Amino acid sequence: MDLGIAGKWALVCAASKGLGRGCAEALVREGANVVVTARGVQGLEATAAALRALAPGVEVRSVAGDITTEAGRAAALAACPQVDILVNNAGGPPPGDFRDWGRDAWLAALEANMLTPIELIRATADAMAARGYGRIVNITSSAVKAPIDFLGLSNGARSGLTGFVAGTARQARLAARGVTINNLLPGSFDTERLRAGFASVAASSGRSPEAVAQARRQLVPAGRFGTPEEFGACCAWLCSVHAGYITGQNLLIDGGAYPGTF
Repeated sequence: MDLGIAGKWALVCAASKGLGRGCAEALVREGANVVVTARGVQGLEATAAALRALAPGVEVRSVAGDITTEAGRAAALAACPQVDILVNNAGGPPPGDFRDWGRDAWLAALEANMLTPIELIRATADAMAARGYGRIVNITSSAVKAPIDFLGLSNGARSGLTGFVAGTARQARLAARGVTINNLLPGSFDTERLRAGFASVAASSGRSPEAVAQARRQLVPAGRFGTPEEFGACCAWLCSVHAGYITGQNLLIDGGAYPGTF
């Protein structure tokens, strides 16, 4: 299937590894030019080189910096001639117990996982509408639908973004002019983030990380953790010309782990 996004420009945040990288790889395979961001220069440049090797005819630009800061966002946007596709992503806040989190921890979580995506949407959505095409995908978490007790910071911040998107995506000046805004809710994917969560649970429970991982794997009907590559493929399709009638939605990708009907 031709996704119809060859030649378009995509800004993919936190793309040096994990799910962000999976999305960037899928987009360049479809012929989209990408600007990738991350804080770590070495990892980002390695990813950019790998992306160029995947699709030699595609332009890949890398911008090292913290996307949660005003300067980081400005640099990323300046590197992208126009943003046709925006993939919002940022490392999740640390796991733990809510009793240990003060105001600063909450503000940092909100800045990274709610306010930064909103600022990038604000900076790009109207220009997308003026051109008649735009795809905004926010990588959030399955915890928005089924909260995880030790990820309280993430539960709260990402739920705030979800509420914002629910209203904004339905504005006629966006939805009726070819701009969609959706959230992808990953379940358990084989990333550093997932392994860090297992280590945290293991440290507090006296079990090994391997035992914690196996217990989590048994909760997934698919019998395994997802891969960044298959997550990226879902993202690329949602960014395609074929997904123009899908907006304001929360798409759960979790191997069947969520037990509910809705």
